[in-house]
Amino acid sequence: MIPAIVYLISLLGLILQAVFVYTENKKDYLKAVIFKGSASLMFVLIGILGYRAALDISYAKMVLAGLCLGALGDILLNLRFLFQRNGQKVFLLGIAAFFAGHIMYLLALIPFSSHLLISVPIGVVCAALLLTYIFRKLSVKPAFKIFGIFYLGAIIVMTSIAIECFITETTFPRFLFAFGAVLFTISDIVLIFNTFGDKTTLPRRITNLFCYYVAQLLIAYTIFLI
Repeated sequence: MIPAIVYLISLLGLILQAVFVYTENKKDYLKAVIFKGSASLMFVLIGILGYRAALDISYAKMVLAGLCLGALGDILLNLRFLFQRNGQKVFLLGIAAFFAGHIMYLLALIPFSSHLLISVPIGVVCAALLLTYIFRKLSVKPAFKIFGIFYLGAIIVMTSIAIECFITETTFPRFLFAFGAVLFTISDIVLIFNTFGDKTTLPRRITNLFCYYVAQLLIAYTIFLI
């Protein structure tokens, strides 16, 4: 059962995320980093509360590690605006933190999967098709292409396994994780087109950020239920 305090923390996190979007849009990047870090701290706090109450400690440990790495990635991605001279390096470090977080989510999911030999190849094929489409549409530097292959590959394989777990066992926590994984994938695709496309737009940025944040919340909730 998810305690009521978790929903209050989630609401506070969503409010902080909204304030972050506002300050970032105003190009007040120092305040934006502070609000973004504070918003991310909320889903980490939910993960900590879940870990303390978890029945499956191994699962909780992996998900909590993923949440912490996600929070680190959040901060790094926004620090690139404060350190513009090294902005690309900071951005890639942020992507690396998110990649490591997705690996933690993969490790959390794998013990629950009954059909890895099906879900993993499906995820790899979907990732290959999506990356082919993205590289045709966007001009991306080689370093970003390499990171993109591994990053999107990891998240789409993770999403494929999460969906397979839900199809195999249609429980509420499996649904939350699968839905969160799908939102994560949507968020990252939107982020790529908003960052490397011809035009950066606020609606895309809002879609990216709120799909991402809700995804982290949903995955954090599963700790209480598994």
